[in-house]
Amino acid sequence: MDWLELIIGFFIANVLGYGGGPSSIPLMYQEIVVHHRWTSDHDFSNILALGNALPGPIATKIAAYVGYDVAGVAGAVAALAATIVPSAAALIILLRIMQRHRQSPVVKGMTLLVQPVIAIMMLLLTWTMGVASYESIGIWQSLGIAAVAFWAMAIKKIHPAIVIVCAFAYGGLILSQFSV
Repeated sequence: MDWLELIIGFFIANVLGYGGGPSSIPLMYQEIVVHHRWTSDHDFSNILALGNALPGPIATKIAAYVGYDVAGVAGAVAALAATIVPSAAALIILLRIMQRHRQSPVVKGMTLLVQPVIAIMMLLLTWTMGVASYESIGIWQSLGIAAVAFWAMAIKKIHPAIVIVCAFAYGGLILSQFSV
C-alpha cells in the first residue's frame, strides 16, 4: 500500500502546484514531511539541495528519491508516474483551451492572482528551512552561509548550482566535523 500512498501524495502535490517545480515544492514538503512522515525536515533539505544541484526538473528528482526510499523501485515508478502523468495530460488539454482563449481577461487575471499565492508558499518553505538550519547549525553559520550564497549569486553572478554544490561540500566537509 506504500505505492498507493505515494501516488496519492505526489498526485496532490503536483496537481495543486501551479507554476512548476518551485511552486510544488512546498506542497511536496507538506505531503512528504508533515502528512506522511516519509522523511525528516533535515533530510528533505538535503534532498532539495541535491535535487537543485542536479540538472532537470526538481519535482521528478524528489519524487524518484522519496519513492525509492519508501517502496523501492516500484515506489520510485509510482511517485514518478504521479508526478509526470497528470501534468502531461493537463498540459495537453490546457494548451488546447489556452489557444482558443489566450486574449481573455479572465485567463490573464487567473495567472496574475496565482502568483502571490506561490510567493507566500515559497516564503513559508524558506522560513521552515531557515528555522531547521538555525536549530541544527546555529544562527551565525546559517546567516554566514546565506550571506555568502547571496553575494555569490546576486553580486558575483555565480550559477546557483555551483553555489549549492559549494554549500553541500561545506556542510559535508566542515560542519560534519563539528557535529560528531
